[in-house]
Amino acid sequence: MQIIATPNFFKIHFKYTPYIVERVKELPERRFNSTEKVWMVPSKYRMEVEKFAIKYRFTWGEATNVPEQDYTIPALPELTLDIPLKMTLREYQRGGVAYNLLHKKVIIGDDMGLGKTGQAIATIVGADILSQQTGENSVFPCLVVCPSSVKYNWQNQFQMWTGRNMAMIMEDNIKKNYHLYYESGMAKVFIVNYESLKKYFVESIDVKHDVNGKKMPLRLDHIHFNQRIKMFNSIIIDEIHKVKDSKTQQAKFAKGITHGKEWILGLTGTPVINKPKDLISQLGIIDQMDKLGGYKKFTERYCSGMNEASNLKELNFMLNKHCFYRRSKQEVAKELPPKTRQVVLCDITNPKEYKDAENDLINYLKQYKDATDERIQRAMRGEVMVKIGILKNISARGKIKDVTEFIDDIIEQGEKVVLFVHLKEVAANIKAHYPNSVTITGDDSLIERQQNIAKFKDNPKTNLIICSIKAAGTGVDGLQHASSTVGFIELPWHAADCDQAEDRLNRIGQTKSVQSFFFLGRNTIDTHIYDIIEAKRSIADTITGNTDVVEVNIVDAIANLFNQK
Repeated sequence: MQIIATPNFFKIHFKYTPYIVERVKELPERRFNSTEKVWMVPSKYRMEVEKFAIKYRFTWGEATNVPEQDYTIPALPELTLDIPLKMTLREYQRGGVAYNLLHKKVIIGDDMGLGKTGQAIATIVGADILSQQTGENSVFPCLVVCPSSVKYNWQNQFQMWTGRNMAMIMEDNIKKNYHLYYESGMAKVFIVNYESLKKYFVESIDVKHDVNGKKMPLRLDHIHFNQRIKMFNSIIIDEIHKVKDSKTQQAKFAKGITHGKEWILGLTGTPVINKPKDLISQLGIIDQMDKLGGYKKFTERYCSGMNEASNLKELNFMLNKHCFYRRSKQEVAKELPPKTRQVVLCDITNPKEYKDAENDLINYLKQYKDATDERIQRAMRGEVMVKIGILKNISARGKIKDVTEFIDDIIEQGEKVVLFVHLKEVAANIKAHYPNSVTITGDDSLIERQQNIAKFKDNPKTNLIICSIKAAGTGVDGLQHASSTVGFIELPWHAADCDQAEDRLNRIGQTKSVQSFFFLGRNTIDTHIYDIIEAKRSIADTITGNTDVVEVNIVDAIANLFNQK
């Protein structure tokens, strides 16, 4: 007994028995095809047919007599517009920007590490040039909606790509007057995290009840938006798969904010996490569902069958034709550098504890700078390093919330992550958040290390390996076969230690460009140490690990920074 799904009908095949014939009468608009000897039910009754199949144990098959369609994805267009940027777009990125400028409402689905952020920024800048040429409405102001952990990255990326300080993060102190920053020319781009959409853009939400007094599900027309959302002419939704469930508040907020906008860009490395229905909310938010036939046709055509997935080749073709593109790292490997680094600024959750320790360090640095005897300075230098270490530790503990949010996004995209830490407490907290993760620390025996590496490589559920910088910096092989993504919660003193850790992945056998993320506490000593290490990366003493020279450089540099402060 089998049910075959065709574009317009479900064909029900079974050997004649009075019992089954009687059961078929449960299906709506059924009719018997005497030529093919099958019962046929219109495809719009997918749910009824699925329940019938489960109830009476029918199997599913695919139609074999349907003519093969040509679903070849055409190449992306060529970018002919000259966009003034401070960074150079790679060739594949140029194709993406050209596609975005052509379609205006797009989901950029490239693999992590291929520069979706840069393509989005280039698109907005290019769209602004086009608006000036044609006399159409400006693409600015632009609103970026993103996870909290990448707000500062978006701000920095706009600065890097445009060379202008044009983006500002929406915070409580500008909640009621952020529009004035645009009107005065101080900002063209505003960045807000998902959790703050309600705070900034929703005036009120009506709570509706049915005739029985039961609370009704939230609908978009229950939400009263602040009229200032009309000021935005373009919207970027980063990690748009976070609003794949149209029933959630955040999905409805995103839909309300993007309504009527000419330029909408969604960014995600995982547009479809489970099934094609994951796309429904995302396509609605970028206002492109009509290009896929509307909600009813989309669900009937592409969400049919026992797995709620049908006509997938056609779906992929239609998406790429109208509003979507995706490239994998393997496809563009020749254009990628062997290694890239990215700073991720994190808000720490323990600012008072940090400030108290920072004041203690500042007071001690005053004594250090006032000391004239070299022997006394040398003795005090060790104490300064200890106090700097305390600040690093406080920052590391305070970053965990933002770090785990960021790693969650990476893992959702199907990537495995190698995460380097120093403190046992930090490693334990991360391990508690990811119970399926494994470790390479000083407490692990050689046998345990090899077992953990094997599990990380071979077990699809083990997406994270937590490594001590010292324990896993050298003598650990095999990680490059499982991952191309590395993160640092804590910074070592030497650039060479970072390089060695990164090179656990960037070695023979690696098939992808290695991407390193440095998680730095915002307004903490992390950013100073990162700058110092980067500035001294080429100095031989630092690279070879001359501890005394490194201590003098770091202590003096930190002292100078706090003196300037």
